[in-house]
Amino acid sequence: MLSKAQVDQFWENGFVIAENGATVEQLNNLSEQLDEWIEQSRDHDINYGKTPDGKARFDLEAGHSAEQPRLRRVANPADISEAYYEVLIDGVIPDMVADLIGPDVKFHHCKVNIKLPGMQTRVDFHQDHPYDPHTNDDMVTALLMLDEMTEENGCPLLVPGSHRKRYSHFQDGKFTGKVDPSLNTELEQSAVPITGKPGDVCLMHTWMVHGGPPNQSNKPRRLLICDYPAADAMPLTHPMVPSIYSHKVIRGQPAKVARMIKAELEIRTQYEEDSFFELQGQATAGKS
Repeated sequence: MLSKAQVDQFWENGFVIAENGATVEQLNNLSEQLDEWIEQSRDHDINYGKTPDGKARFDLEAGHSAEQPRLRRVANPADISEAYYEVLIDGVIPDMVADLIGPDVKFHHCKVNIKLPGMQTRVDFHQDHPYDPHTNDDMVTALLMLDEMTEENGCPLLVPGSHRKRYSHFQDGKFTGKVDPSLNTELEQSAVPITGKPGDVCLMHTWMVHGGPPNQSNKPRRLLICDYPAADAMPLTHPMVPSIYSHKVIRGQPAKVARMIKAELEIRTQYEEDSFFELQGQATAGKS
């Protein structure tokens, strides 16, 4: 699926962008399903729905209302939607991931992050591995663009080469799920915007530092995100966003051994918030 140049770029920069992560029909199905969820959110004023660990599946930004829905995240849509399962488990994205860390690949979890016009949702700089540490870091996060991604509508910002560095995600002894804010200016100066068209997919290393500003446009920005570990990467903690398909081998064969790498890892606490937006300090509907 990926060329040698694309694979080399991934390991050099920590990410690579590929085209055709989903067909036009698949993208339409994903969007139609998401439109239904946004419409349903008008009937709620607090987070709702349940995931396997009892947290809410549908996460609402403060200011959400029937007149102006602010659904900012759907946790593990593949658990409840055939359209999302088809793309993330049966589609071509796992084949791309296998070219990078395969041949044996597992599904870990997925989510849709949503920035509708008028919303203030942002993503503070962070790395994914501290959320779900494993025995090795052959793990890829796939970012599938459901809309055109531009700097104006809050596209992801990635810091090339940052997958070789480790940043603490604790402050004052508490897991905050983000890099120390005092480093934001430095990271912003090094970050590059990830722009593209619907169906493009950014394949990102688990240690890549990334974030993204709010949507400042009149166009939606919806991003489907999925984490894929190598089959021999074994979890050191319970999944932070558990799916009914967590640890399912979707390419190749199950691992008979756990592959260990030499590393010192922060082990996060099991936070109570429904999503990392609230963990990072962003207000949630119905909560003071």
